[in-house]
Amino acid sequence: MLRVHVSAEGIPQQIQVERSSGSSRLDIAAQKAVRDWRFVPAREGSMAVAGWVNVPINWKLDN
Repeated sequence: MLRVHVSAEGIPQQIQVERSSGSSRLDIAAQKAVRDWRFVPAREGSMAVAGWVNVPINWKLDN
């Protein structure tokens, strides 16, 4: 689970590991992936505002 601070423009500003996958490699890969995402920002009325969102990342590893 990642905690992401999203700007009013929908750009991730800060990314924190809220709950680790148990593997630092997977945690880092998740952070790198989310860094390139764009979000729909929170709104107060008709105005876009910055805010925090929890982003679940589910890994499926195949052998």
